[in-house]
Amino acid sequence: MKDKVLNGLNTVLMLDTFFVLAAFVWFAAALIGRSLDVPLGFDLWYRLWQPVFQPAIGVLMLGAIASGIASWLSKRLGTGTPN
Repeated sequence: MKDKVLNGLNTVLMLDTFFVLAAFVWFAAALIGRSLDVPLGFDLWYRLWQPVFQPAIGVLMLGAIASGIASWLSKRLGTGTPN
């Protein structure tokens, strides 16, 4: 049960990581496009920053911390796999 939860958490974190990276690529492209007067969606990206991208970054950070704590506890309590 614990392994399924940790695997699920890791899967969600992996998908969230790719989402955050895609958002960063969009931001970089839109920023370059804005400097060249090419509309690549910078205004849309900026409107989505607070309701979409900030929570995604927060979930990524919280999940990484939770995953690290769970791994540390599992090693500390001796239920983890030895290295």
